[in-house]
Order: sequence, then C-alpha cells, then structure tokens
Amino acid sequence: MPTDQLRNSLSNKTIWDKVIVQKLSAPIVIVFLIFAGLSASFIIAREGYVVGLIILCGIIALPMAYATVAYPKFGIIALLVISFFINYSSRFLPEPTPIGLVMDVMTYLLILGFFVKNKNDKHWEYFKNPITYFTLIWLGYNIFEILNPSSPSILEWVYTVRTVGFIMLMYFVFLYHIRTKEFIKLLIKIWLMLEVVAAVVGFQQEHIGLFGFENEWLHRYPDRFKLLFIGGHLRKWSIFSDPVVYAYNMVAAALLCIALMFGPITNRKKIILGCMAAFFFTVMLYSGTRASYVIIPAGLSMLFIFNFNKKVLLFAILCALMLIVLIRVPTSNPTLARFQSAFRPSKDASFEERARNQERIKPYILSHPIGGGLGSVGIWGQRFAPNSYLAQFPPDSGYVRVAVEMGWIGLLLYCTFNFVIMYKGIQYFYLIKDPALKSYCLGMILIIFAFDIGNYPQQALVQYPSNILFYLAMAIINITMRLDLQQRKIKPAIRGQI
Repeated sequence: MPTDQLRNSLSNKTIWDKVIVQKLSAPIVIVFLIFAGLSASFIIAREGYVVGLIILCGIIALPMAYATVAYPKFGIIALLVISFFINYSSRFLPEPTPIGLVMDVMTYLLILGFFVKNKNDKHWEYFKNPITYFTLIWLGYNIFEILNPSSPSILEWVYTVRTVGFIMLMYFVFLYHIRTKEFIKLLIKIWLMLEVVAAVVGFQQEHIGLFGFENEWLHRYPDRFKLLFIGGHLRKWSIFSDPVVYAYNMVAAALLCIALMFGPITNRKKIILGCMAAFFFTVMLYSGTRASYVIIPAGLSMLFIFNFNKKVLLFAILCALMLIVLIRVPTSNPTLARFQSAFRPSKDASFEERARNQERIKPYILSHPIGGGLGSVGIWGQRFAPNSYLAQFPPDSGYVRVAVEMGWIGLLLYCTFNFVIMYKGIQYFYLIKDPALKSYCLGMILIIFAFDIGNYPQQALVQYPSNILFYLAMAIINITMRLDLQQRKIKPAIRGQI
C-alpha cells in the first residue's frame, strides 16, 4: 500500500517538479544556460540588435512549433491570431521581408500535427460528407494545374498554391480537431475579439490619425498613396493588408454577431452583440470599399429568410426603408457619397472599367478550357512572366481570376464547390436541434455567403485572415451537424444519409 501511494505521488508531480526542479536544476544545465546567455550577449553586442531579434524569435519559435504539433487546439488558436496580425507586423519591417513564411510554417506544422494525431486516433467518419468530397475535388484540380501547358512558368503555380492549396488543407485540420461545442464557442470569442481590435484600429486611423509607422508605410511608395487616397478621403485598412480585406472582415464579424443573437443567450449578451455589429458596420465605412456596402443587405436578406416571422418582417422593412433613405439623401460627406455610389454601378467609372476588362478577357476564357495556369495573373504573373498577356490583366474579381487562371472548367467546379457548401449549410441549419449549434451554423452560413458575394467585385479570399476564416467557417458548418447528431445519439446509418 505505501508503495502504491508513493507511485501515485510521483506520477502526480507537476510540470515544475518534472522540468524545472529535476531537469533544469542539474549543474550541467545551469552551466550550459550561463554559457548560452553570455554567448548570445556577445553576439548581439558585436552584430547588432537584428541578430538579437533573430535569436529571440528562435527562442519563441521552437516551443511554439512543438506546441502547435503536440497540442493542435493551441495551434489552431495561434494560427487564427497570427493570421490577423501578420500584415500589421509587416509595417515594422522592410518591404521585402518574407513575413508570409510564418503562416506557411504554421500551416505545415498543423498538417504535421494532423498526421501525428491521426496515426493513433483515426476518425475517418469526420470526413465523410459532401463538402469534404468537393473540397478534395477542388484541391485536386488546383494540383492538376501544374500540368497546364499554357502556364508560362511553373514558379507561378508554386507560389500561388501556397495560399490556395495548402490553406485549403486547414479545412481538414479544423474538421478533425474541433470536437466540442465549448471549443467552437472559444474560437468564436477569439475571432470576435480580434475583429474588435481591428475595428478599434480602423477607428483610430479615421478619427485620431495614423501612427508614425503607418504613415511611413503609406508613403513608402507613391502609387500606394494614390490608390488609397480617393475623393479627398484616405481609405482605411486597419491591421489588414488593404481596405478590401478590412471591409469584408467587418461585414463578416457583424453578420456573425447578428446570427449569435438568435441563439440561447441572455438579453445582456444580445445587447453587447448588437452594439458590436453596429460598430463593425460603422468602421467598415471608413474603408471606402463599395463592394462591402452591397454585401450588408444581401447578408441580412439571407438572415431574414432563415428566421422569417412577423417581427423579423417588420425589422426587414425598417432596414429597407433606412437603406433607401441612405441611398437617396443628398450629402457632401465623402464616406456617405461613396456608400451611395455602390448602389449606382452605372455611374461608377471603376465598375465600368471592370466590365470592359471582363468583356476583353472573355474570348481567352472560352478558348482555354483549363485557363492560363495558376498564378498567371496578378503579382506572381508580373514577377515570373512579365511579358505574358495575362500578367497585364487586372484580376479584380475572384471569379474572373478563377476563370482566367483555371478556365471555364475551373470556374464551373469552383461555383459547384461553393453551391454545395451553401446547400449543405442550409440543410444542416434546419436539421440541427441544439439552439447554440444552430446559431453557430447560421453565423458560418452568413459569413460564407458574404464572402461568395464579395468575391465577384473583388478578390475576397486571397489574403489573410479571410482565407483562414472561410475554411474555418466551412469546417464549423460540418462540425455543428456532427455534434448535434452525437448529442441526439443518431445511429451512423442515419447520420450517413445527411
């Protein structure tokens, strides 16, 4: 008996006892740490603070890499947080700094952790659903594009697939590791907290002014200032790469808040969510992104359809009247004037320019069934094949870009892929019984719908964190249905029919 008690006491030792007391207190470890500290100090004194930052990053990066692989939930949260601040952190660094490699490494580590975990804990049934099947088809088509004979350079595919193909794999990581309602709730809280930070920074840029490092980044290249300063008003970008990403994230966050208000929460929390949604909609206007203004009524219309009753109908009519007033009221405010122009595309010069570009590229799309190759337009096309025809084409629309790079076959697959996501999401929404899971599912449907609409006038899913959030929303749609079935203890045979 005493032996058992001793064994139990030893097994219950804390991490402090096991690591700090037993391991790091050994004389050889202390000598090593002193030597390492003195060496680092000498190197920093000799080479400068840049080397010190590299050493510091290494000290932080190694434990984070281990935690990401060993504890996938931590990795998912870290990926979400870093995706929001990755572009903001680049404001402090020289322009050529490959800051995107951080996201690449996080992605690879999560994929590695997925295979490590799946080796001993196989749950292949998590992936048996139509959304997963079409994700695999779309991923396979992206990989197939490496063989596209029209592609002028394979490097275009290599660089583009990093933010298209590998990010798509995060859907499988999310689908596998998110297994509880509590973790979904935690992720949504973190998501909204990050959006609040972004909204506050946008508010600061509009009403207080730019910080020194933001102003330096803005004027680093003259073309950047010309692009963002339109009609006497500087378009705000907050912590994101550009105003479009900022606007779309604010709209998505506002729709998520409104969807959560239909869940089983207290009136106090509903008031807080309502205020957050109003704040998100307000600061979104500072971006000057007209496409986002159209997404708002589109997303709210979808919400009203899902929750149709007399109260919702009256609220919808009130919102419609307010929208009509905002569109028609005379104004000298540049922000409101830009908002009004979004609903008058015939008077919008940029809209007409996009229409002319699409008409010009249409013959190329029809004559190239699999397109000109992944990455053949935009920044990578200009870098690796600057003299090619597609490198000079401005891919304003996400759908047009797919059609040009991957052909009309790719566009057909992509539209089918998005249709399946929406179709299954709507089906799951009506099948789910748990009120909380139902509200989570509704929020994800509205977010995906918003990105789908916004992907027509702009490229909505090529920048962080929008691409991460899109695949997270896809996964949560499936996970909410799975958790609801588990709670109701539905048999696998019935589950497979859904």
